[in-house]
Amino acid sequence: MLVKSYAAAVQGISATTITIEVSCTKGIQFFLVGLPDVAVRESHERIISALQVSGYKFPRNRIVINMAPADIRKEGSAYDLPLAIGILAAAGELDASRLDQFMMMGELSLDGSLQPVKGILPIAIKAREEKFKGLIVPKQNAREAAVVNQLDVYGVSTIREVIEFLAGRQTLEPTVVNTREEFYARQFQFDSDFSDVRGQENVKRALEVAAAGGHNLILIGPPGSGKSMLAKRLPSILPPFTLQESLETTKIHSVAGKIGVNTSLMAQRPFRSPHHTISNVAMVGGGSSPQPGEISLAHNGVLFLDELPEFNRSVLEVLRQPLEDRCITVSRARFSVEYPANFMLVASMNPCPCGYYNHPDRPCLCSPGAVQRYMNRISGPLLDRIDIQIEVVPVPFEKMSELHPSESSESIRARVVKARAIQETRFASYEGIHCNAQMTSKLLREYAVPDTAGLSLLKIAMQRLNLSARAYDRILKVSRTIADLDGSSEIESRHIAEAINYRNLDRETWGM
Repeated sequence: MLVKSYAAAVQGISATTITIEVSCTKGIQFFLVGLPDVAVRESHERIISALQVSGYKFPRNRIVINMAPADIRKEGSAYDLPLAIGILAAAGELDASRLDQFMMMGELSLDGSLQPVKGILPIAIKAREEKFKGLIVPKQNAREAAVVNQLDVYGVSTIREVIEFLAGRQTLEPTVVNTREEFYARQFQFDSDFSDVRGQENVKRALEVAAAGGHNLILIGPPGSGKSMLAKRLPSILPPFTLQESLETTKIHSVAGKIGVNTSLMAQRPFRSPHHTISNVAMVGGGSSPQPGEISLAHNGVLFLDELPEFNRSVLEVLRQPLEDRCITVSRARFSVEYPANFMLVASMNPCPCGYYNHPDRPCLCSPGAVQRYMNRISGPLLDRIDIQIEVVPVPFEKMSELHPSESSESIRARVVKARAIQETRFASYEGIHCNAQMTSKLLREYAVPDTAGLSLLKIAMQRLNLSARAYDRILKVSRTIADLDGSSEIESRHIAEAINYRNLDRETWGM
């Protein structure tokens, strides 16, 4: 007897329908074909044990299973459930008339219980596209899949429940998630807030400007000055997720297996902070079985690189292309996958090896030239892609001991959202351009033209402060954002002056 059950394979952040064809005839052999990997082949032993414990017998026949299309590699243990159901139906122990209505995924334990699997959200989206009536998944994955509307999602705990349901002897209730209600209820639940920060008003202002324009930022300061503490509060002032952004980001985290058990949509922008020992592949994605890297997990959020000079230089260099293209393509001989990577890069570093260059109280102990050598660990092309460079100085005791709270993240976020709305309107007719940081040279000449006084100030700054030529465009982009925060349609000299202050590392006297 020949029957078919249905599953899906995830490639990149999209899914492909897999048809599992099971033929059961006289004989005693077992064949599994269609490019299964080792984990899929090992399902044979898991299925035998799960069926026996659940009160069913593994058929003593010649079983041939083909996983079509046969030229796509099938990886992981998520095919256990559709394989087991297909085998039972082919052996005549289960009515196969309803199998074409459902897509199913799940890893089997030896006792017949189902374990959660990765990539359920893109699989659910594919099931809806293919007009399946329902999707059967482990109970822990049900809420994640139920985000997709117009699809019945059934969360089950054991294979026995699935068999009884398909046989019509048990009723399962679809999992229902009020996506919008849960999404909006959790948007502003942050663990940290800018109201806890004492002093550092200039740095908080720089972070506000960076959030308002989507600008990359680097914080330079001595140990203990608050660089990491400030950076970790940046997501609390970013514009809240839209449902579309949340869905995109959740798909990536679902494929990577980073979605928590019994969770649905991500409600807050991601904040990824990899250790400086990270490899190239872990940063950009890939591997023998391609997975999203840190830059994709930070999609629509923040990628924070603490102690930037300590990262391997090659790891930093692979960031250059994603910072420009907002995506990363992982190519292999047989296929290529593309992961989105639209993130804000925020980095921090000490000003020198000892950490006290330019410190107001402690002397720098580094040898002559050591500061410049330390800075040279970061390439010019990478610094060229960082719009805001701000020094962080230690907070004096008088500021630290203040009892009244500082301005809250909610107040700052309100200004950021207002500025982003101005930019969305401005770039509405330009595809792929949503904020000032993404402006091209052509758009700079159209929307970031300073007034006469501002142009004169910029010229003086370029000459007197020995600013590099690459700082010119960055200053204009940042000044456009500052003007948006100010509600001004024109870029005035005060906006240019503030933007110039955010280019500390471009001064030729730095580190000398």
